[in-house]
Amino acid sequence: MSFTVLIPARLASTRLPNKPLADLGGAPMVVRVAQRAMQSGASGSSGTGGVPAVRVVVAGDSAQIVTACQAHGVEAVLTRADHPSGSDRLAEACDLLGLPDDAIVVNVQGDEPLIEPSLIDAVAELLLQRPEAAMSTAAHAIDTMADFVNPNVVKVVLDRQGLALYFSRAPIPWWRDGFAQGVTQLPPVAPLRHIGIYGYRAGFLRGFPKLAAAPIEDAEALEQLRALWHGYRIAVHVTQQAPGSGVDTPQDLARVRKLFAA
Repeated sequence: MSFTVLIPARLASTRLPNKPLADLGGAPMVVRVAQRAMQSGASGSSGTGGVPAVRVVVAGDSAQIVTACQAHGVEAVLTRADHPSGSDRLAEACDLLGLPDDAIVVNVQGDEPLIEPSLIDAVAELLLQRPEAAMSTAAHAIDTMADFVNPNVVKVVLDRQGLALYFSRAPIPWWRDGFAQGVTQLPPVAPLRHIGIYGYRAGFLRGFPKLAAAPIEDAEALEQLRALWHGYRIAVHVTQQAPGSGVDTPQDLARVRKLFAA
């Protein structure tokens, strides 16, 4: 199996301007993400037999990002600055890199410098194993009420084949008697936290931005719901290991900087 990791990165960020270039132990954050992705396949623990990503590429919206990546030996391509979403940016990157339609692409977010490389492998391998799925992603069990009711923690519900039924910011699945009891305990069925990493085939990724936005996508502000609404299936890898901390706020950045300093 071989696959390509694409890392979308843009300078504009409401909560943390110039986030991709934020310094983490002497290297920009987006470079740290790429370096983690380059460790893909190192342990072989995902079942891929230790096969790494054949290519790790940052898709930036600024020459500053491309220059910073190249200075640290990371491949990068310059994409348009006006893309409405990361998916649009990655679709352009597929064209710039000349990836064939059947190539497997894993989208690793540019603000995940602590991402587990084996998780990248698992998402890529899952898509290879599930030809009926247009996308793959990951999830992890929720074990606290704080995460269950937090709208910033996206939840996902699966069918018996491990395919996503729905994603929501609301606490799902919800049980009938939960309203009578109040939001005081987790439901009988263990809820799952969605982890924002995606696998695609390049052909699907090219066509995805052309699909009409879905009403449920707009309501939840979750782009992956567009795929479900149009009838595409999303396979979900459930990992036992909690994901590393992402960087969304100045407080997140300070915490992760301490980890790199240590």
